[in-house]
Amino acid sequence: MVSIGFTGDFCPWERMEESFLKGDWDENMKSVRPFFLENDLNIIDLECPLTTVGNGIPKTGPHIKSLPQTTEILDWLNCKLVATANNHFRDYGPQGIKDTYRALNDAGISWFGSGLNAAEAAKIHRVQIQNLEFAFLNMTEHEWSTTEGPEPGCNPLDPIKAFGSIQKLKKEVDFVVVVLHGGHEHYELPSPRMKETYRFMIDAGADAVVAHHTHIISGHEVYQGKPIFYSLGNFCFDWKGLRNGTWNKGMILKLKFEKGKNPEFEYKFIKQNDENAGVYLLDAESSKPLEDNILKLNSIIADDDQLQNAFDTYSKQLESIMLTRIQPYKNKVLTALNRRNILPDIMGKGKQRLLKNLIQCESHREVLLNALNRKLS
Repeated sequence: MVSIGFTGDFCPWERMEESFLKGDWDENMKSVRPFFLENDLNIIDLECPLTTVGNGIPKTGPHIKSLPQTTEILDWLNCKLVATANNHFRDYGPQGIKDTYRALNDAGISWFGSGLNAAEAAKIHRVQIQNLEFAFLNMTEHEWSTTEGPEPGCNPLDPIKAFGSIQKLKKEVDFVVVVLHGGHEHYELPSPRMKETYRFMIDAGADAVVAHHTHIISGHEVYQGKPIFYSLGNFCFDWKGLRNGTWNKGMILKLKFEKGKNPEFEYKFIKQNDENAGVYLLDAESSKPLEDNILKLNSIIADDDQLQNAFDTYSKQLESIMLTRIQPYKNKVLTALNRRNILPDIMGKGKQRLLKNLIQCESHREVLLNALNRKLS
């Protein structure tokens, strides 16, 4: 039997970077290390470039990075393969990506899910372990990190291309595993779209789907005998102002493979970068509330109506924020006044209908994105 470990987001910056520079970081991670040492392979989501480049790319949202020498942490955790298709890997541009590859190469660590162009980013990672042949496919939802052509970046989520790749690989290897990065941050369930997409990967022939990005532990299901994990939460990702919450909990997953059988799984819970920097294995008592919550989430995922109702409730909570974002107001004060209905909507219903159609229609959307890409290049 072959055991492969998976984690969520890994970004050793802020207090973890300080701990690394002081040389005491391993003491703060020693309780989780045995999990990784007992696996034949470990795949960690490298959520940031490893670079000292100073200027980030033009984008929305934060820029994150860590020092190239923090590959020492990955090596210590028996991680020889990282998933790099995520929404932050290109935060510091082509040079940040190249610096990361240099650091990983120097540490003897392989990667998949990104490349110096779209063709490289889409490459499948294949490996033989014992008598089993594995293929790993890594994709991320479209944000500022993805590449569609000659520029460096990450492999974008494309179910149609994935279907063809998986179908071909199933004829050549024993197991195909899809690693996805996407979802709604801080929301503990997949959307109905995500459930349909991830199940589609299984229908195409994948033997397991493992996902991250949402910074919160989600539920899982066994579909057609194959496991789908919708989000493992964070693994090691410090963030100022986020303590004692869902951000600080994660799941480390083990998939167990045996020829001719569907994968089995087991998992453990961790606490990360809470009151203290580091990653700590939770004991049975501390894990019980998390396990109880997962059972609740799993029951919702299994019921399409419950899943849709939950997503509708979540979307309604964000309605004012999302609608404010499409208003022409630019600064924080005017935006806040608009959200409080003190300033009126500048865009009328007709304009909002036009925008809705530009976004919902695939043909309109691809032309709009093409125009925006040229405008912003």
